[in-house]
Amino acid sequence: MPNTPRSGPDTRTVTAARAGDRQALDRLVAECLPLVYNIVGRALSGHADVDDVVQETLMRTVRGLSALRDPAAFRSWLVAIAVRQVRNRQHDRAVALDRVAPLEAAEAIPDPALDFAGLTILQLGLTDQRREIAEATRWLDPADRELLSLWWLKETGELEQADLVAALGLSTGHTAVRVGRMKKQLEVSRLVVRALAADPRCQALDVTAAGWDAAPAPLWRKRFARHLRDCPRCAGLDRGLLPMERLLYGLPLLPVPPQFDPARILDAVTAGAAPDPSAPGGAHRAQQARRARRAGHGGPRAVSKPVLGSAAAALAAVAVLVGARLAPGLLDEPAATTALAASPAAPAPAPASPGTAGPSAAESAAPSVSPSPLPSPSGSPSAASPAGSASPGAGAAAPTGVAASGRKGVGVWSFNGVSQALAASGASWYYTWATQHPGITTPGSASFVPMIWGAASVTDTSLAQARAGGPYLLGFNEPDMAAQSNMTVDQALALWPRLMQAGQVLGSPAVAYGGDTPGGWLDRFMSGAAAKGYRVDFIALHWYGGDFRTPQAVSQLTSYLEAVHERYHKPIWLTEYALIDFSQGTRFPTPEQQAAFVTASTKALDALPWLQRYAWFGLGADPAKPSSGLFTDGTTPTAAGRAYQNAP
Repeated sequence: MPNTPRSGPDTRTVTAARAGDRQALDRLVAECLPLVYNIVGRALSGHADVDDVVQETLMRTVRGLSALRDPAAFRSWLVAIAVRQVRNRQHDRAVALDRVAPLEAAEAIPDPALDFAGLTILQLGLTDQRREIAEATRWLDPADRELLSLWWLKETGELEQADLVAALGLSTGHTAVRVGRMKKQLEVSRLVVRALAADPRCQALDVTAAGWDAAPAPLWRKRFARHLRDCPRCAGLDRGLLPMERLLYGLPLLPVPPQFDPARILDAVTAGAAPDPSAPGGAHRAQQARRARRAGHGGPRAVSKPVLGSAAAALAAVAVLVGARLAPGLLDEPAATTALAASPAAPAPAPASPGTAGPSAAESAAPSVSPSPLPSPSGSPSAASPAGSASPGAGAAAPTGVAASGRKGVGVWSFNGVSQALAASGASWYYTWATQHPGITTPGSASFVPMIWGAASVTDTSLAQARAGGPYLLGFNEPDMAAQSNMTVDQALALWPRLMQAGQVLGSPAVAYGGDTPGGWLDRFMSGAAAKGYRVDFIALHWYGGDFRTPQAVSQLTSYLEAVHERYHKPIWLTEYALIDFSQGTRFPTPEQQAAFVTASTKALDALPWLQRYAWFGLGADPAKPSSGLFTDGTTPTAAGRAYQNAP
């Protein structure tokens, strides 16, 4: 086998850095980042704590460098520090979960975009058996993930056996036993992955999978393994399996996202900023903010971290196969979003705001987009502005004084000044009910999320555009509505594998109503997906309130979200919401009532740990008519728009 060069600093760099050479110290931290990032990310399975642990590891490494006696031992010493910090964080998390109520414990649900196995597959372009190994790592017990992170790097050539033994603090023999057990579980998981992906799949395996929620878990691995051991139909799945060591050797490290800034780590150390969890802006600031919200203190959400930034942005960025510039807590528009422009599909039209007349059916055959639960009679899409016609101010960051949140988003259609309004709204993400955003320039403070709107959108071109749009993908829009994507559950399930194959973090179809109803459209879809082993990473929902009294409306909204979460136990994205009464035509609250609801609802949503994102309907507003919109043009917010700008 070729001698694969290892990442990390050499002994000369370590020696110079230990002696106080600032340039050498800069180089040392920069060269350590990939190794530490890969160890921590895989050990914590991409949990949002990854950035904290990477930060703590590097700061402890820099502070302890002067005590390192042998520069040649630096690599093993660094790995041992990383493993110790991983163990500390796992212990702290376990203790915290023992002390909280079940609903509060839902904050432990990781953002699916942080899934390190998925990022490995996407970024390194893994196929076939290499992909199966990466997918199999999701099925391991938590206790094996730390060992996996080290063994994986050993097999790819980044660590030596001595590094692994030293990091674990075990004897050589004990280490070999633990590695052997972990590899056995991983081999079993490879067979489980292969069996679940088989087409056609074993019918007896489908019976075994009844009740499975499609999330990899050790308990279900054991159940599936028993089936594979006893089933003649599945007996040949291990044929042709190559040794894992052969498949992993020479694989590169996952690249470190550009948000990780080694210079800022050194600045924090040289300024004497100790990694004090109680210090403002410290590594645990986000965790403290969550605790404060649970206790009813209403503290503001931590939006950024002083050194490394948000793991949600850092890890999600790796899933994008084009370059991206990141801001803390969100994923910005990829620089090469137009990479497919050589053979583009016809631009998808953007929806018109409620109460704004759009083209007739003869003018546009594209599906209309309107808020649920009933379609707006004037919800036909308006013609999209040509790309490049964004208004002045496009691409600018949110103005000073506008609150920014990784959760806060907005539905967007084309209108005069749309790009400038988007930048001013404080939204950290947006979508257009389509796979692209013609005529809308993504500001530096936001990211675009594509959607596969309906059955007609499931094309190779649209899916390629969606893949270029970032790590997330929204599923079908209101399939339970005749005026929207209008799909049966069977139709949606038949097309769902195409969306899964896009390789993105995938949201469920967003039903107009009844997401919590047993036997409803979403319930039947989720049951069917689980039975077939299909992946649904988060639940997308719409909600519109006809009770314009703020306390009652907020209570109705949160009660609905809690009921859906309790039913499916998955993260939730609220992708459309506002106060609009559709019970008798279309009725809007007063501007003051809408603004009061914006303020109260965003605070309530911020307190739900499993609610990962929400999007107001929508950005544009007609100044001559009532609406729920936030901006009448690029610079003029409505009362609701001002409230949304100030929302956390």
